[in-house]
Amino acid sequence: MADCCNGGCASGKPPADARYRRILWIALLVNAGMFVIELASGWHAESAALLADSADFMGDALNYGISLFILGLGTEWRRRSALLKGWSMAAYGLFVLATTAWHVAAGALPAASTMSVIGVLALVANGAVAALLYAFREGDADMRAVWLCTRNDVIGNLAVLAAAALVARTGGNWPDILVAAVMGALSLTAAWAVIRRARRESGAALVRT
Repeated sequence: MADCCNGGCASGKPPADARYRRILWIALLVNAGMFVIELASGWHAESAALLADSADFMGDALNYGISLFILGLGTEWRRRSALLKGWSMAAYGLFVLATTAWHVAAGALPAASTMSVIGVLALVANGAVAALLYAFREGDADMRAVWLCTRNDVIGNLAVLAAAALVARTGGNWPDILVAAVMGALSLTAAWAVIRRARRESGAALVRT
């Protein structure tokens, strides 16, 4: 993908790359489908990690939709979109931590086999989307937000698989709880990075004007 500074900023609009638009549509459909699958599986398996990942799929589907809506609009709209995504990532992180606390109180033991099967499916889905988006990772704040969300998904899927293996080995729920908590913390960290970059770009735009 061409960087915003390769001509996109001069007109106030980023290059509305047709390939990037197609990838966003693919990512939206994949994430929406995986949200439904993982939500049902997470409740059935009583897994905090799967439920956390399903919420992430839902948030990402919404974020991809926002990116499609603002694609080709002015840079100010894209900065606002990045800020919205940053705050939504923060809200997701807080939701995950709250869900994790609830599972700690309930003491539910997740089904390791279901965690493993759904974890592999989610990893394949996110890995494919991440591979498609890799070339666009160094764009503006909005594109950076899209990439960070997808990258975090892949990391989260690997963590879910590790948790499933440890649940099966130890017979305890602590690996599931630990992974969910880490996923929540990772989302908060990424949210701060996106918000900070969007604000920096906004400040730079004010200086130019």
